[in-house]
This record gives sequence, structure tokens and C-alpha cells, in this order.
Amino acid sequence: MALRIRLARGGTKKRPHYNIVIADSRNPRDGRFIEKIGFYNPLLPSDHADRLKLDLDSAKAWIGKGAVASDRVHKFLANAGLVKARVHNNPQKAQPKKKAQERAAAAAKAAETAEAPAA
Repeated sequence: MALRIRLARGGTKKRPHYNIVIADSRNPRDGRFIEKIGFYNPLLPSDHADRLKLDLDSAKAWIGKGAVASDRVHKFLANAGLVKARVHNNPQKAQPKKKAQERAAAAAKAAETAEAPAA
């Protein structure tokens, strides 16, 4: 059984509230879960005490049993110091795309030809 520590959405339309649950990865997002270990309310300010509640002992026990956290829950656990933070590095994402590179090359060539007769 592939266990996941993930968010299960609750609340009403445009007023989300999430439960942090242990669930089989094959179950639906808001479907059957094994245990509820906390909650997350994104509508509250980030410094509010009730924004995130998480049972760290239970989370640590489930990670020891092989549960894998989703990206958002992994970030919560990393902020709590329970797991090591994931480092994302995609250097190609910051590079300009093909058309932008062509425009930059054309602009550089135009600037080079404009300076050549002036010198």
C-alpha cells in the first residue's frame, strides 16, 4: 500500500479548509483516509496560531512506516524541522525562450553595426 501524507479539501466554495491526512495514494483526494494528523487554513494570516496544526509525532511515525508527503505537506514538515527541505533547481526555466533569444541576438547585432561606423 502506497501511503501519502496529503491535504484533503473541505470547506465551501471559495472558502477552503484542508485536513492533513494519511491516505492510500489510490484513494480520491477527499475520499477515504487512514488517520487525520492536522489541518491547514490558508485563509488565515501566515502568523496566526490556527493557520496550521500538525501532530509531528504521528507524522514522524507514519514517515517511518513509509508514507511520502505531498509537496505542500513536505514544506510544512520541513518548516517544522522534521524532514529535509527539497531543493528545486531548474536552470533552463530562467533562460529566455527561442524567440526572445533571436530578438536579443538581433538587437545585439544592430547595436554592434550602429557602433562600428561611429568609431
